[in-house]
Amino acid sequence: MLKTDGLRCWAQIDTDAIAHNVKEIQKLVGDTKVMGIVKANAYGHGALACTKALQKAGVDYFGVACLQEAIELREGNIKDPILILGYTPPTCFEILDQLDLHQSILSYDYAKKMNEWALENHTKLKGHVKLDTGMNRTGFLYQDGAKEKEELLDTWNMPGLQIDGIFSHFPVSDDLEKDSADFTRHQMDLFDEAIEEIKKAGYHPGLRHIQNSYGILNYQDRGYDYCRPGLLYMGVTSDDSVPILSNPDFIPILSLKAKVSMVKTIPQGATVSYGRHFKAKKPTKIASLTIGYADGLPRICSNQDLKVLIRGHLVPIVGNICMDQCMADISGFDDIKEGDIVTLIGEDQGTTVTLDTITRLAHTINNETLTSITSRVERFDLAALNDQEKDI
Repeated sequence: MLKTDGLRCWAQIDTDAIAHNVKEIQKLVGDTKVMGIVKANAYGHGALACTKALQKAGVDYFGVACLQEAIELREGNIKDPILILGYTPPTCFEILDQLDLHQSILSYDYAKKMNEWALENHTKLKGHVKLDTGMNRTGFLYQDGAKEKEELLDTWNMPGLQIDGIFSHFPVSDDLEKDSADFTRHQMDLFDEAIEEIKKAGYHPGLRHIQNSYGILNYQDRGYDYCRPGLLYMGVTSDDSVPILSNPDFIPILSLKAKVSMVKTIPQGATVSYGRHFKAKKPTKIASLTIGYADGLPRICSNQDLKVLIRGHLVPIVGNICMDQCMADISGFDDIKEGDIVTLIGEDQGTTVTLDTITRLAHTINNETLTSITSRVERFDLAALNDQEKDI
């Protein structure tokens, strides 16, 4: 049973729903396997808990942003392959070798540094070559008018490297307008062309992967070895209002909760919170809530009619969101009292408030909203709690 007596606010993570979401992804991509992206603490959901749930769902490869995140998984007894998608300083190449990690090979110069270190230490460093087909972030340039073919092939020939894959990334796979769709299709053409060049030179390209979450939703026809969902296995997209070319049945796995700390009635004309932006037009019942922007509720959502659930009632947040608290207008609801649970994301008594609602008011994407939920918001793995109860 979930015990929240001493908590201000918390997140409930239904890791059992991950298996359902992975099945929905597999329906879209067919034989293409899933690499679970668990960077940024699995987008705020808990990296180790989500990784273990993904393993139960049949996922056998994981992606993280940095070495620190990979170490966390290894210390959590995750033995499956892990790809570091970002930069690892050369001073830490020894750890890559010790922990049997795959490093993204981000450029020709970076490949030479990896190769040099490996030869000096009589080993091979494992990695996937990153191809820049248009994101213009990291990777070997492989675009119209700028193709590092010779450098790419020379990298495959480096004796200190074990190249187990090649990948690229989509910047606009979420946009179905013709210009963006043509750009994304051309990225795949460039990716395929580079793979053919590698094969012609007598090398094996290894595992091929390019589809991020929107690539999975909108571009399933190329049949690569792996796809890389992040938010999808968590049951949400970056923006629920963006049209997609598929119709998956995802289950959002996160709920965000807080508590009512105080209820008071303020007189007509009284103002609420910093800046005095809310002024009561009549005697108004106000509930103070135990969550604020230091917990991850964006301050920019203040005074935009953001609603939360208390005892199944939809009530608006009023006044500026504070660092540790915010206030709601609960006028007309006599059953709301101190200690009641507040739902900011999730369901209560048949009514749901969505993550995407907060995100739209914050003018951002769900990725940022989720990763902004701070460490002082305790995460509860509901599946693990259920397992504990079965063992009692």
